[in-house]
Amino acid sequence: MSKPARQLRGTAARLGRLMPSQGPNSAARTPFVLLVVTLLGGGLIALLVLNSALNAGSFKLSEYRKQTTERTDEQQALQRDVDDLSAPDALSRRAGDLGMVPGGNPVFLNPDGTVKGVPATAGDPSPAEAAEPAPLPAAQGQAAQRPKHHTPAARPRQPAKTSPTPGR
Repeated sequence: MSKPARQLRGTAARLGRLMPSQGPNSAARTPFVLLVVTLLGGGLIALLVLNSALNAGSFKLSEYRKQTTERTDEQQALQRDVDDLSAPDALSRRAGDLGMVPGGNPVFLNPDGTVKGVPATAGDPSPAEAAEPAPLPAAQGQAAQRPKHHTPAARPRQPAKTSPTPGR
């Protein structure tokens, strides 16, 4: 006869029931365990790739922020330069460097052909300042030697000629 099967007692019996015995059930569990291990490994690899992509994007983002800050600083510096150069005193100084002179008092031409104000060339003193002669620069001295043109108010106004329209 065969040996009688040894029976487990107490704690060993309880553990024996929890642990499956080697047999047909263990072969069916192997593909499931491999599937779970494969899914966990794939998930970890996917997380690693995703984390690497996010880090690369973070580096690009910080680089773009740095470039934006540099461009903003450059734009503000350029705007300060434009503001400095467009200030009235800077424009006046640069105009003087180019040989330009102040225009003086304005003169207006009325619709009837009369002139309101005293015409003068640019750089000439106004009538109030005419009592005190100022020396002319070389460019203005040459312009003063040229013959002066007549203003439109000096020409006599001619009435418009009308022709009779036929049929009236």
